[in-house]
Amino acid sequence: MRNILIALALSALGTGVAAASDRSDVLALVHQMQVAFNKGGDMKEWLAGCADETSIIDPIPPYEWHGAGACSKWLSDYKAFEKASGGTDEVITFGTARLIEITADHAYVLLPLTSTYKMNGKPMKERGATLTAALQKGPSGWRVIGWSVAAGPVAPVNAKSAE
Repeated sequence: MRNILIALALSALGTGVAAASDRSDVLALVHQMQVAFNKGGDMKEWLAGCADETSIIDPIPPYEWHGAGACSKWLSDYKAFEKASGGTDEVITFGTARLIEITADHAYVLLPLTSTYKMNGKPMKERGATLTAALQKGPSGWRVIGWSVAAGPVAPVNAKSAE
């Protein structure tokens, strides 16, 4: 009986360590994708964080992408939207995770999102947006299998409100 209790205790401790490690790995992937996106240019590193089969809802036309190559399709549409709207130099910043749920090889993450960019040369800032992402762990680690962005209010950045 004592051995069973010790085994259960060790099992519970092992689960906590694995969960903490998975949590760190999930956040590391999200951070890696943020850094890669903010570099602009060659987005191979950003795309590496996406699973091939992905579902995306985002506030740029056509607003929804899914299936094989969805992240690449989204990126192409994002760049076209940026060009057509006069947007440049977007930088995204995630705040502290509001929620991270991990069950076996799946994770659900809720993050506050701030975006700064220029619209026709004028600095803009979007606050109060939220990124919701689903990830799956496979042989090559965690990958994003879906994400949605709920947009926040956008306002010009001026000398008084610049951060």
